[in-house]
Amino acid sequence: MIEKNSCLKDSYDVIIIGGGISGLTSSALLAKSGLSCCVIEMDARPGGYLAGFDRGLFRFDSSIHWLNNCGADGWVGKVFDLIGNDYPKAKTQKKIRRFISDDFNYLVTNQPDLLKNQWINEFPEDKKGIIRFFRAAKRISKSFDNYINLSRGMETMGLIEKGIYGMKMLNFAFPFIPHIKYTGDEGIKKGLSKYFTNPKLKSVFSTEPDLLSCLIPISWAYSNNFQTPPTGGSQSFPEWLLHSSQEMKAEVCLRSKVIQIHTEKNKAVGVEVKFKNETKNIKAKYIVAACDASTLYSKLLPNTIENIKKAEEIETSEMYASALSISIGLNCKAEELGLGEENIYLADTNLSRAELDSGDPKTSGMHIIASSIRDNSLSPISKGTLTLFIPAWIEQNDYWKCNKEPDGSFKRTKEYKALKKEYADILIERVQSSVIPNLKHHIEFIDVATPITLLRYTGNKNGSMMGQKPGKKNMQAKVASYKTPYKNLYQSGHWADLGGGILIAMKSAVNTSLMILKNEKPNHFKILAKYIDGKIDLTKLNAFDQWVRYDNNWIQELTPAQRAEENS
Repeated sequence: MIEKNSCLKDSYDVIIIGGGISGLTSSALLAKSGLSCCVIEMDARPGGYLAGFDRGLFRFDSSIHWLNNCGADGWVGKVFDLIGNDYPKAKTQKKIRRFISDDFNYLVTNQPDLLKNQWINEFPEDKKGIIRFFRAAKRISKSFDNYINLSRGMETMGLIEKGIYGMKMLNFAFPFIPHIKYTGDEGIKKGLSKYFTNPKLKSVFSTEPDLLSCLIPISWAYSNNFQTPPTGGSQSFPEWLLHSSQEMKAEVCLRSKVIQIHTEKNKAVGVEVKFKNETKNIKAKYIVAACDASTLYSKLLPNTIENIKKAEEIETSEMYASALSISIGLNCKAEELGLGEENIYLADTNLSRAELDSGDPKTSGMHIIASSIRDNSLSPISKGTLTLFIPAWIEQNDYWKCNKEPDGSFKRTKEYKALKKEYADILIERVQSSVIPNLKHHIEFIDVATPITLLRYTGNKNGSMMGQKPGKKNMQAKVASYKTPYKNLYQSGHWADLGGGILIAMKSAVNTSLMILKNEKPNHFKILAKYIDGKIDLTKLNAFDQWVRYDNNWIQELTPAQRAEENS
């Protein structure tokens, strides 16, 4: 993929650091509003965690377990709609998650009452508790349905709006409140005991960190709010955003890196960029840091006491784990191995929650996903793909037997390659013995990614999958925020809001864009804010004649398998 714009100007209205889903959404929104903007992305391809990768005729999503709010009526679709209507469409997932252990095999679908009735028949002594559990999940689902119009940040609101928003958010949060306190190993045991007495039922949720994590996937199922990536994989989202941004005159510079943010007093005024083996200083009225927050405060900004303290707070915050993933090209269709579109979760429920979340390949709970069943463009017609995930941390195995360099990067070694093979062998053996007999005979290709891999390609601290977790500690420390100590410098991406995933990343992009537009383009701000709040529909939004028009002329590139089929 080659960027159309490859010459950096001396100045822009907005510089965006990072070409993931958040940075590219910002570039599209701001360019549509008529501001000059440039995205600086260190990798050769845009997308961050959504970039995916190709190996021969196989394509893999690098870190997608499932999608939410990406359907036609979801929040992500609502944001894409305001950019253009030719965006890649995610597909509804009917079979969602299968829990497998030595004791059970349960499937959650987009009709969760089927599972409820199955459990009532199997565990009649817990009938009342099962009904209450699913009722609680259904109440949460109704709150999620209303969230589509509750995503605007309070930083973009006036005093009266903040009061109204606060009341709406209280109403939104009400179904969650009874379950918040049940966290940690003992907390979740107490929480599940409110509903179930049978140990087998409790063990289904043996690795969840809190009670809400047990309820929320069921609530999404009630909302029919699980999707599989669109044709071509999740990387089609950033590919479309790249195209639409550039069509509206935004510039996207790949293989480039911001090495310093220039400040004057307490105001950000520009950046220093390494671009095509040169270093260039660029002025900007605004900077959106859609990048790793630790890098922002410890490397890009001046070495002040405040920035050092902020970096330390991020360092000690509670973050999501990274992952060890094995991408497998199969010599047969995944369906022939008895797999479906659902995410299979394989766990030994006799183990403790700590062991199941340890990152040990012999004990960790494992996700198994056959993406080629969801999307047959990802592999040749007669073949398939399979991906295995377990949680992992960058400190494991003495940094995965890599040599840590002074700049914080890691030099891979022979021991690193051997360790990856060891992990792959153990995980594949587990899958073969529990889920897919003779799996080893159907493997054509294997690629193993560690936290070191994720760090290298995304720059995300410790290769974390989604940044900082929601929770009391992180909320009290205020580690996530759109604002920074510097005027006109905003944090975006999944470091700007607690939580993770496409929804959080795009939410931050919308809100930082609104904060810029409020100053620079008041008319654009007002109409966009009304649309995000659900006060006007898409027709009225598009009737505003000051938008830069996008011609909806994206032509999606074929996957390697599709190209091979077309040429055969």
